Amino acid sequence: MSNKKLKVTLIKSIIGTKQDHRATVRGLGLRRLNSSAILEDTPAVRGMITKVRYLVKSESV
Repeated sequence: MSNKKLKVTLIKSIIGTKQDHRATVRGLGLRRLNSSAILEDTPAVRGMITKVRYLVKSESV
């Protein structure tokens, strides 16, 4: 198994978004605007990023 990582950054405010989208952003480990998290590249994490893709930016590390 590969140890690939993704860097996810919150680039848009969660104010006014759906409650489950806010929970997904928190689940990714993002707290405030421009905060970043380094996460394992798994299907679950990819699904979370896809769900809130209009709020976050992701790049491989």
